[in-house]
Amino acid sequence: MAKAGQGPRASVWLADEGRRGGRRGGQPSGLDRERITEVTVRLLDAEGLAKFSMRRLAAELDVTAMSVYWYVDTKDELLELALDAVYGELRHPGPEAGEDWRAQLRTLARENRRLLVRHPWMSRLTGTYLNIGPHSLAFSRQVQGVMRRSGLPAHRLTGAISAVFQFAYGYGTIEGHLLARAADTGMSPDDYFQDSMNAVAESPDNADVIEESRAIMSARGGDTIAEMLDRDFEFALDLLVAGIEAMVERG
Repeated sequence: MAKAGQGPRASVWLADEGRRGGRRGGQPSGLDRERITEVTVRLLDAEGLAKFSMRRLAAELDVTAMSVYWYVDTKDELLELALDAVYGELRHPGPEAGEDWRAQLRTLARENRRLLVRHPWMSRLTGTYLNIGPHSLAFSRQVQGVMRRSGLPAHRLTGAISAVFQFAYGYGTIEGHLLARAADTGMSPDDYFQDSMNAVAESPDNADVIEESRAIMSARGGDTIAEMLDRDFEFALDLLVAGIEAMVERG
């Protein structure tokens, strides 16, 4: 079996059961995969993917790096575990959504966007691994079930799912990067955005474009970056749902 990162079928979830979960004799006491994964997620949130290493993780756990390798064979395996762990944070549509596929789809798309904003590092990992962990598969199953209830024919389902969730992926990824960049500068998102707009507007070549953009954003409404981002996301989501409805009606 190839290790994670060594082939398209490699996955910690496909590893030999006897090796998974640190169930080999002589493993260090006080550690388990759940704790290691939890600390990994916390470090990735705080410091980002580029700074993450097995040595850094071991230091945070107050163990040696070799101790971590009792539970995973590679850093890739650990990142794959962390990715699935955050998928477990997704809230699935509750009773308030009823049986209306539109409400359920909106709930899932909003949750996906929030997850990407909360964990900016996960967008780089989402397409890197097979995403066949239990939490990821549970989310995929929920999405497929909701989309089937839309009435689209089977051969159109994957295209509709791609339209909605690749949109949510892109939106959440860019939003997460914006907020992270603002935090790095020590500015609030609103101050960072205004400072950026002012800096670009200082160039005479950009003045017309910036003024046009200001007019469009003013028409949209919203007093803060958060409000503006929410309004754009919700309207774009409405467009996608309306498009699915139109395709269903078209037959």
